[in-house]
Amino acid sequence: GNFGTIAGDPPAAYRYTEAKMEKLADEMVADIQKDTVDFIPNFDETTKEPTVLPGKFPFLLANGSNGIAVGMATNMPPHNLREIADAVAAYIDNPEISIDDLMTHIKGPDFPTGGIIFGKQGIKDAYRTGRGKILIRGRFTIDVDKNGRESIIFTEVPYQVNTKVLCEKIAELARDKIIDGISGVNDESSDRTGMRIVIDLKRGAMTKVVLNQLFAKTALQSSFGVINLALVKGRPQTLNLKQLIQCFVEHRDEVITRRTQFELREAKKREHILFALITAVDCVDEVIKIIRGSRDEKEAKVGLMKRFDFDDEQAQAIVDMRLGRLTNLRIDELRKEMEEVKALIAHLEDLLAHHEKILGIIKTETNELAEKYGDDRKTDIVAGEVEEINVEDMIKEEDMVILISKLGYIKRVPVSLYKSQGRGGKGTISAKLVEEDYINQLFIASTHDYLMFITNEGKAYWIKVHEIPEASKTSRGSHIKSLLMVNANEEITTTVSLKDFSETEYLFMATANGVVKKTPTFEFRNAKARGIQAVRLDDGDKLVSAILSSGNDEILLVSRRGQALRITEEEVRPMGRSGRGVAGMKLADGDELCGAIHVESDAKILVITEKGIGKRVDFEEFSAHGRGTGGQKVFGNVEDKGEIIGALTVKDTDSVMCITSQGTSIRVDADSISKQGRSSSGVKVVDISTPDYVVGIDRIAQSDEKDV
Repeated sequence: GNFGTIAGDPPAAYRYTEAKMEKLADEMVADIQKDTVDFIPNFDETTKEPTVLPGKFPFLLANGSNGIAVGMATNMPPHNLREIADAVAAYIDNPEISIDDLMTHIKGPDFPTGGIIFGKQGIKDAYRTGRGKILIRGRFTIDVDKNGRESIIFTEVPYQVNTKVLCEKIAELARDKIIDGISGVNDESSDRTGMRIVIDLKRGAMTKVVLNQLFAKTALQSSFGVINLALVKGRPQTLNLKQLIQCFVEHRDEVITRRTQFELREAKKREHILFALITAVDCVDEVIKIIRGSRDEKEAKVGLMKRFDFDDEQAQAIVDMRLGRLTNLRIDELRKEMEEVKALIAHLEDLLAHHEKILGIIKTETNELAEKYGDDRKTDIVAGEVEEINVEDMIKEEDMVILISKLGYIKRVPVSLYKSQGRGGKGTISAKLVEEDYINQLFIASTHDYLMFITNEGKAYWIKVHEIPEASKTSRGSHIKSLLMVNANEEITTTVSLKDFSETEYLFMATANGVVKKTPTFEFRNAKARGIQAVRLDDGDKLVSAILSSGNDEILLVSRRGQALRITEEEVRPMGRSGRGVAGMKLADGDELCGAIHVESDAKILVITEKGIGKRVDFEEFSAHGRGTGGQKVFGNVEDKGEIIGALTVKDTDSVMCITSQGTSIRVDADSISKQGRSSSGVKVVDISTPDYVVGIDRIAQSDEKDV
């Protein structure tokens, strides 16, 4: 198809069917008159058209193809003709050649617009499987004028990039200040100088930052998704590199075989006629006498056939000749031609009898094409992967206030909109959302920090702080599910702010069945928004708690039936993400774990039941036991007061927020909840009646510093 020009000129309308073909186009129809391909009626049966072109030129590999059909698409890159010829020869010499060996001849796609391919993995994938993703960048130089101002000059762009649209996009990004540092962009391309897109930079602009932004936000860096889908004997098939070469060789094999058979038939026909002509010249007087003595052509043919034992075709050839020409035929020239024809017949029969000679012709003709029409590679290939575009280069680093609500709404607000507070500080609630929702986390983090989310299904996700939509102080924010690809029933268990993923900091996790594990946060570096498994859960089990730890902390495990087990984290060896974990707490029948919290000397444990009864207990009342044991009583009379739904580590200055199944929420001061012994039955924290019950609690920490 015609896609127009690289400068944006549209293609000619399809009604203009005339075209001036390149010389190379003749190679696509070479030998078409020699019965090398089948012909079928055209759409209105007024003529016939070939089912396929004979094609000496390896069109599909050299030119590529792009198009869509019903339920399928093709996107094949162009290649260098000389490299293709070398690969064809290598395949013919060794049909068992590996794809990797073929890649020593065909290095990768060769685009007419040049550019630079980064990384070989996409090429390997495409050549091995027929599908792959190839990353291409434009080629540029940096020019500095006499005043010290820099310009980025692109002399090549990725394949099929429209330079007019590209320049308009760059100008738009600069105008809207999405890319800072650009003062102007001009397309100075011409037939004389070639492509030249000049991007002038402002004084003081960071060239590397601007380049990264250009590659990230424009088509100056593009990916070419290879789909080597082609019709093979009428059936769509995704082809690897070897299959593509094999199909071309098989096609040329058939074409050359049919051409040879056609030429052999024609040579034998000529031999047959030459035999009659030589006989006629030897007896020319008698032949003339028979012809002149016949009443008509038919009688002359019969006379010749009887006298010289000619067949109808031979007799017809003689009577078709004028007598003057017949008498002027030279017997020595005819006999010489007969020898040449016999030699040709022998040669053609030898070709058909020896298939390897047909293959040799394929090699020779393909190499001749490469010598005649081939050129040097235009697209360079860099073995290493493209230098990763560092998003932080494009994002201003500044402190943000991050607010997360219980119902999963999240937003970030510049700290400059608040009164000053140190990095990492805690603050009071910033805004009320809706009646049943509340802010349950508020902290300071840089736009370059990570936020890691752990869910009740054992999956971990993270995003960068700058990926959270910025909002006003009073807005609701965005729901977490618009940022993370969590399942419908997945709930965020905890959120952790990280500067980096470390091998010395751990994620400590606990499940409902009492299984615990810890994994270095480094293992979650690839979680991102799609998530990765953080723990392998048994059937029917679920993650109920996840906290960051140093690896040497003390942890208190709390069960729904009122048991608590204090363990040292050193008892839990580090495991990989796929690990199931180890026994943390032995649970009675019908009991399950509901939380894991840090043991802190200046804080207390707070537990609350589904019926709204709660209490605080000193951590000192719980002695350390080995993991896998049942622990000690933390709450008495759960049969009447209800099972424990959660536990928190709280300080006297904290607040506690409770939410019920019917959406009722209440916030109470932690120090208003009585401090009691381990076996006590607590006090009423939430006044509820059946069928409502408490489903969750959270701690709202109060900062000792000035409010944000």
